[in-house]
Amino acid sequence: MPTLDKGRVLLAVTGFHPQRWRELLSTEREVVLEPNGPADPSIDYAVVWKQKPNLLTKLPNLRAIFSIGAGVDHIMADKTVPDVPIVKVVADNLTQHMVEFVVWRVLDHHRQAMLYEGQQKKKVWHEPPQRTANDISVGIMGLGSLGRAAALALSSLGFRVNGWSRREQQVAGVSTFSGNNGLVPFLNATDILVVLLPLTPATQGIVNYGLLKELRRRNGLGGAVLINAGRGRLQKDADIVRALDDGILKEASLDVFEVEPLPKTSPIWNHPRIFVTPHAAATSDPNHLVPIMLRQMAAFERGEPLDNVVDRSAGY
Repeated sequence: MPTLDKGRVLLAVTGFHPQRWRELLSTEREVVLEPNGPADPSIDYAVVWKQKPNLLTKLPNLRAIFSIGAGVDHIMADKTVPDVPIVKVVADNLTQHMVEFVVWRVLDHHRQAMLYEGQQKKKVWHEPPQRTANDISVGIMGLGSLGRAAALALSSLGFRVNGWSRREQQVAGVSTFSGNNGLVPFLNATDILVVLLPLTPATQGIVNYGLLKELRRRNGLGGAVLINAGRGRLQKDADIVRALDDGILKEASLDVFEVEPLPKTSPIWNHPRIFVTPHAAATSDPNHLVPIMLRQMAAFERGEPLDNVVDRSAGY
């Protein structure tokens, strides 16, 4: 049971039912879904996903904000959020889900699944040439915890892996590029582009027609491939369709979109060379994430630093 001397936790989420999150948080903390007025002094922590604007603004004793998902753009979009630490989710379970998704989609494109699906519909028995993994270069845009884990998994399968990030980083077995000067060389050396960037003002719309034109098209796959499992507003949906229709891209796997759920009128649904998943690459599981949050709260109250705190100047 939660102790009475601990401050309350505000659980503010939209888009899904909060019950399981509330049950698990309540094992150690008193949890509320709404503050007692805009300046509720009893709230110590907020656990949020797409919280209402201005909800956190005047809470006088708020000590930290925890994001339920890996992204924090939903928090940063509210310019009234108070100047307290914002903690992003880093959990083995979440990382494993993302690595599985990225490896699945890379292998699916590498082993020409769309070609075989088309042949099956036409009852065609034909074995095309198959390149080995070390003939294919996979480029990871975004070398945070998810990107680094995906890069290492792909490297272990024999793929040549490139990585690009805003700031210079080193990852064992990965050729790394950084900043504006490194972006085009990174793209020129990439056959399958995997996007795992955070959404910030600098990255919004970065996956556009101009960027996709820089990918290497003369390769063992017969064309460039895009996989976006990051954030929907990193991409321009119409530019991806245009790139596919113009031959800039061979295929794409998209888990995220500019508008979600993806409107039924979107041409993406019926495009023969786009594989669609409903923002399901790495679902936040309260059974794994809540214990991490509770441990962080307890450690913080003992005077220990919080882990995985957002750099507000960078936006992630």
